[in-house]
Amino acid sequence: MHRTFLTGALVCGAAALAGAAPAWSQPAQRPTFETRKVEGTDNVYIFRYGNRQSMFVVTSAGVIATDPIGYGVPPTVPTYIAEIKKVTDKPIKYLIYSHHHYDHISGGQPFKDAGAKIIAHKKAKERLALLKDPETPLPDETVDRKKTLKLGDTTLELTYLGLNHSDSSLVMRLPKEKVLFLVDFIPVGSVPGRGMIDFYPLEAEQSIKQVLAMDWKTLIPGHPGPGDRLGTKEDAQDQLTFLQDASAAVKTAAREGKCWEPAEKEVKLPKYEKWPGYENNLQFVTRRYCGLWGRGT
Repeated sequence: MHRTFLTGALVCGAAALAGAAPAWSQPAQRPTFETRKVEGTDNVYIFRYGNRQSMFVVTSAGVIATDPIGYGVPPTVPTYIAEIKKVTDKPIKYLIYSHHHYDHISGGQPFKDAGAKIIAHKKAKERLALLKDPETPLPDETVDRKKTLKLGDTTLELTYLGLNHSDSSLVMRLPKEKVLFLVDFIPVGSVPGRGMIDFYPLEAEQSIKQVLAMDWKTLIPGHPGPGDRLGTKEDAQDQLTFLQDASAAVKTAAREGKCWEPAEKEVKLPKYEKWPGYENNLQFVTRRYCGLWGRGT
């Protein structure tokens, strides 16, 4: 669906001569990091390091980067900046935090040192101000409900849809390219996991409905989908349906007095058993909905 533009790490086994590889040779190992252009666009890129990824946009007047994704892996941020420099010599003008969770926004100081202005939702700034992490600078500008960022020939809309995966999540939409970047509240083709601990179930349904009403074709998630594929409106609708099905099943269990442990063991959603993460993550989904239907929280 999307072609690799730049690869940031060597792929094991790539040195085999054409026609010389035996039939039993194994597939090439996935590189630690890579940068690729989003198919159908001239200026939208994805930087992936491990199992986290960000979007950056090259405009005629500079670069708009998102989420530094430096949590726990020090080489990530300098690698991210170096990958941008491989694509363009234009300066990085903005760094946008998708929400306040450290696995996505930790480590942004090198971007600020490079002259980038940091933007986030106002709630993200409030939370980060309490944590005082020297590697994760506070935003220079904040968003309340909506902000339209224009840089060179590019327009990027930043929209706050309310509570969902967090209380500070921004949806980033490139209207010309019909591309969305949003993190964690619409996984692509997989069951959400431990992140359900910080999740607002009923409000998230409304957020996803608002996303579905937007004009877009391609969804860049904060964690790669199966096979590193990007998302579609069908994926967003599938995730909404999954959450609604999980909610209904746990609501029934809660009214039978089965929350927490019995529900976590008994609730099954066989319709989704082939989704990545089903076996390990369904317990976390059930636990969160037990909080809703069993405790009202």
